[in-house]
Amino acid sequence: MELYLVLVFLLPTTQGDTQSGSCKDMLQGFLTGQLSSVLETHQVEALRREFKNFTEVIENSMKKLKEQVIACNQDEGTENRKIIYTRWGKKTCPSKANLVYSGFAGGSYYDHIGAAADPLCLPRDPEWGIYRDGTDGDKAYVYGAEYETDTYKHFTSLQYHDVPCAVCLVQNRSVVKIFPARKTCYKGWNLEYYGYLMAGYWNHKGATSYKCVDKDPDTLHGGHAKRYGNLFYFVEGRCGSLKCPPYVEGRELMCVVCSKK
Repeated sequence: MELYLVLVFLLPTTQGDTQSGSCKDMLQGFLTGQLSSVLETHQVEALRREFKNFTEVIENSMKKLKEQVIACNQDEGTENRKIIYTRWGKKTCPSKANLVYSGFAGGSYYDHIGAAADPLCLPRDPEWGIYRDGTDGDKAYVYGAEYETDTYKHFTSLQYHDVPCAVCLVQNRSVVKIFPARKTCYKGWNLEYYGYLMAGYWNHKGATSYKCVDKDPDTLHGGHAKRYGNLFYFVEGRCGSLKCPPYVEGRELMCVVCSKK
């Protein structure tokens, strides 16, 4: 009721106010209890029209205000959203992303039965808690990662080189996804980077997962040695259970990393 009283004083005078004083004044008097209970018919009708117009103005104004508040909250929410992802095979992030840290790809040994599936992007500046040096007791292990690319002539120079990685932060995004067998993003998605799908060798015992390695991969200085560890192989399609076409027997698969607001 207090809101109505305030807004009544702000309403402009209408043409219906001319016969016996302003309808605005009558409405104010009605709401404050000062209006006489005896009104002529034309005064009552004018008052009703004014009150109807008044309520419609308030409802429309509140609706627009609510829409503006929701829009502002959505814009602020989008601006504050951030996502993080790993760019495999590179020391740096794409130009639109911020580098959190640059590191080394690592994971379980390629032939261990109890291998962990997911690779790690290990930082260059590790910190330690309570520890005892030397291999002792029942433990899990982490090894460095190497490229195994000698069967793909365009990337034979990468063979046995250690795999770098970069952890990247991008602003104004809410989700990031790897799309296999693509090198472009679908409509409505933003490109982070694209490259080749890689995983462990099919006949090794160790579990692996698919990674999207940048199309122009880097190597680590001093990391060209055949030490094995966690191995990165190209992934190719095998027809049969895999639908061909559209896939092709033995063709290496690409991948793209895309983000979305």
